[in-house]
Amino acid sequence: MKKASKELLDLLNDAIARELQVSIQYMWQHVMWGGVKGFAVKDELKKIAIVEMKHAEKIAERLYYLGGTPTTKPSPIVVGKTLKEMIAQDVKDEENAIEMYKKIIDLARKEGDEVTNLIFRHILEDEEEHHDTFTTLMEEI
Repeated sequence: MKKASKELLDLLNDAIARELQVSIQYMWQHVMWGGVKGFAVKDELKKIAIVEMKHAEKIAERLYYLGGTPTTKPSPIVVGKTLKEMIAQDVKDEENAIEMYKKIIDLARKEGDEVTNLIFRHILEDEEEHHDTFTTLMEEI
């Protein structure tokens, strides 16, 4: 089997760090959520946090298969102090993920790595759904 490029392996590790970051960030937001608005969305945050952790696991398995060592260090976690700060950060994080994952898909295609391409197309679908959820919440704050 052809090995993945260092660039692709590095991007996969960046993706893992990002997934670890948001899984912790969203779970802590779920825990810290308060008030009526918080009651209405805290379970959704928990659900998204779990999906993000599953993404981290899937990407780590792929990276390891390709010969890389998965990171255990998340990207910087920003929980926020207010509901508006939290959701604004979440929107930004999802936008960054969408951009990064499109880059990974393109690079995987160029390298002929159809499995990584497929994995990230599925993850990208989830991230766009999360982005939609958070942008909708921003409209209500």
